[in-house]
Amino acid sequence: MFTAFARAFKTPDLRKKLLFTLGIIVIYRLGAHVPAPGVDYAKVQQCIDQSDSGGLLGLMQMFSGGALLQITIFALGIMPYITASIILQLLTVVIPRLEALKKEGQSGTAKITQYTRYLTVALAVLQGTGLVATARSGALFQNCTVRDQIVADKSIFTTLVMVITMTAGTAAVMWLGELITDKGIGNGMSILMFISIAATFPGALWAIKESGKLADGWIEFGTVILIGFVMVALVVFVEQAQRRIPVQYAKRMIGRRSYGGTSTYIPLKVNQAGVIPVIFASSLLFIPSLIVQFSGSTSGWATWIQDHFVTGDHPYYIAVYFVLIVFFAFFYVAISFNPDEVADNMKKYGGFIPGIRAGRPTAEYLSYVLNRITWPGSLYLGLIALVPTMALAGFGGANQNFPFGGTSILIIVGVGLETVKQIESQLQQRNYEGFLR
Repeated sequence: MFTAFARAFKTPDLRKKLLFTLGIIVIYRLGAHVPAPGVDYAKVQQCIDQSDSGGLLGLMQMFSGGALLQITIFALGIMPYITASIILQLLTVVIPRLEALKKEGQSGTAKITQYTRYLTVALAVLQGTGLVATARSGALFQNCTVRDQIVADKSIFTTLVMVITMTAGTAAVMWLGELITDKGIGNGMSILMFISIAATFPGALWAIKESGKLADGWIEFGTVILIGFVMVALVVFVEQAQRRIPVQYAKRMIGRRSYGGTSTYIPLKVNQAGVIPVIFASSLLFIPSLIVQFSGSTSGWATWIQDHFVTGDHPYYIAVYFVLIVFFAFFYVAISFNPDEVADNMKKYGGFIPGIRAGRPTAEYLSYVLNRITWPGSLYLGLIALVPTMALAGFGGANQNFPFGGTSILIIVGVGLETVKQIESQLQQRNYEGFLR
């Protein structure tokens, strides 16, 4: 990986792309530390030191690079764009118009991208309004003594300015991500997501060292680093694992020329769903505690939810979290990979799987193989997501949003692998010697 980066810096055009990407990253991190209008920055820092966040709020805090609880202009980060992309992808299966646009190629994809931008702005308005209302009421920091003083001016004008500022910040983040995609290296939104999560690493690791008791915390610190390396190796191994289904294309004579007759394969990843099931499960499990928080109820059902679904280390929470991850893994794979469509495309271009008839038998075979490899993939996702809860619970504040935990490690490894692959492919294109060597 480091060799690829070193070679990229020696290539003039790649060096410009890398420096441009680094410049955008610097701007993004600067915006994550600029407070929104009307926010008392000193009071916010005091509340952050006194409070702890988890669940969906902690997930959004991680994706914003720590900017959410600081209520900055980039407080919402890329979370609205991620949500909008997932919603559009799910609606593509349900709405025929979107499915038709997806099949139109580049023009249809451009329209879906435009719809994603509009939905991102709408979600930013909703999430920004919710964040500002929560900060004004003092519910953003439950255990803070000065939580009611975070937003001193509670007028409608100040609230409107804060919502508009955060919405504009989200639009700016979306624009910065698209600039990286067009003029930089890698997928812009993925790079910004990578940077947001990596920005929380030093603070989380140092907090474990400060809370440790063995050798002034260095034993706990070293143990967590070691566990992190093991998890990274495991994630890299599974993320690279795939089932290759061989495909043979028959020869076709068009005029005097012969086409086809080649062999290829369909790569089916073991973790076909990526990190989406973990995000879905975390978001869904946060809804009960959110209802209790805003209802203010002290009845039996509210107390039961507070005892079993808030801390994240209760056996009920762990069991439901694991089952939801497995369920959403199968659900997302079912809507993102269509065996019937793949089989029809293969039949249209004269392709077939050796030993399997074209058409319906091919679709059934692909569905059978996909279900078999989704089981280990979904179980792997569940185990990776639960490792921080089970193995790192004794190291001071580890939860599902811990840097070496499920969501963060999957995203960091996935984005890192894809970015390195893209750099290597561009290096290979620029240094290709063909048959001259």
